[in-house]
Amino acid sequence: MPPSCCGYLSQFTHHHLVVFLLTFFSYVLLHASRKTFSNVKVSISAQWTPSVQNDSAPPFSPGETWQDNRLFADEEEATLFLGALDSIFLFSYAVGLYLSGVIGDRVNLRYVLCFGLCGSAVVEFLFGTLTEWLHIYNIYLYCGLWVLNGLLQSAVWPCVVAVMGNWFGKAGRGFVFGLWSACASVGNILGAFLASSVLKYGYEYAFLVTSVVQFAGGVVVFFGLLTSPKEVGLRESETGLGPVETDSDSHRPLMSDEEEEEEEEEVEVHAKPCQSVQQPDESQRAISFFQAFCLPGVLPYSLAYACLKLVNYSFFFWLPFYLSNNYGWKEAEADRLSVWYDVGGIIGGTVQGLISDFMGKRAPVLAFSLAMAMGALVGYSRSPNDQVINAVILAATGFFIGGPSNMISSAISADLGRQDALRGSQEALATVTGIVDGTGSIGAAAGQYLVSLIESKLGWMSVFYFFIAMTGGSILFITPLLWRELQAMWRDRRALRRQL
Repeated sequence: MPPSCCGYLSQFTHHHLVVFLLTFFSYVLLHASRKTFSNVKVSISAQWTPSVQNDSAPPFSPGETWQDNRLFADEEEATLFLGALDSIFLFSYAVGLYLSGVIGDRVNLRYVLCFGLCGSAVVEFLFGTLTEWLHIYNIYLYCGLWVLNGLLQSAVWPCVVAVMGNWFGKAGRGFVFGLWSACASVGNILGAFLASSVLKYGYEYAFLVTSVVQFAGGVVVFFGLLTSPKEVGLRESETGLGPVETDSDSHRPLMSDEEEEEEEEEVEVHAKPCQSVQQPDESQRAISFFQAFCLPGVLPYSLAYACLKLVNYSFFFWLPFYLSNNYGWKEAEADRLSVWYDVGGIIGGTVQGLISDFMGKRAPVLAFSLAMAMGALVGYSRSPNDQVINAVILAATGFFIGGPSNMISSAISADLGRQDALRGSQEALATVTGIVDGTGSIGAAAGQYLVSLIESKLGWMSVFYFFIAMTGGSILFITPLLWRELQAMWRDRRALRRQL
């Protein structure tokens, strides 16, 4: 039985709290600035298309004409380009994750993290604020800046997960990481609030506020973050870790005593071709990208996350746009309503992480939540034009989609980066996290352009059918892991009955 959360929390020092808060708010600020783009899509689309087809567009300054800044002939072309920008960002973000994870295991995590935060803030200021102030409207400039932004932002997530993994051991990890992984949803809420607050002055001020706040946060993190207990002279035993922490292959079922030797032999056989097993004298070296990719469980969870992140990020990028266009609600109202998806994700990640700790298994919790998510998507696709009902169904959808997404990207990634097959290597967390999140971002990148294409050709109902199919794909990829964990639970139950 896993230790109680209260007993686990009693091990923490004030250093743990500082690390938790600094890494949490690092990603809050990053997601707040990222959310700005999705929240101002309607305003950007209006700015880039002719006024005759955008009667609701805000008035322009004296002397400014639509010909000065018209990029597209109609709203449909602008929407497709916005979808292309989302895909460009996520593809570059995915490539950057594969690279930054490897770099994070070899360079001081604090340097990589702060470089990503501050660099991304500068690029977002150039993209959304400076180009509008100087009236520079160029498709190639927008694409280039967004590629650079994706590469810079990719440096943040592997680093914060690795820092958290250094400070927090496996005991209670589902709960702690589930609570901590709410950072993305909190960032979405903060971004929606900031954008809606200043949107009346122009979308460029939404970019200005979030980029300035993000840059300031990067400076604070640089001077305040401790990446490892060793930096303050703490022993690993004081952080909830063993002398050399290796999780008991937590993404797989807990094995009985009779099967441990057989399973260890199987791990060695599978790991040898990929050279993923570290020798004792290499335990502190960073493993290679290929070795990390060959670790048990990394591939199925990465593929499942690719399908799931496609759905999750489609809500992230397109939800305010969908609410404005489908129901005719004002952009600021749509921004505020969209936060209920993130509220559901926050609760879902924490509750499901706690349940997985109690069960000692992750896959059954994920599979059940994803099955419920398919039903929630069907219900939300048929939501009436009522903001209260829409918010309730939206929160339920966020609970069952955002929860599993948070678990895979945080707690499960940390489990995979601290498993027995590593033989004690301490330098794999960032690499494994980069692989899982990078593969997920590739799926999300492909999905964003497909969403805009499907919507323009077939309508929003077909988009929701697409989401349901992708959620089912996530369940399919984790089915082998689910089956093994269910078998283990059945064996444990039989063993307990024999003892009684």
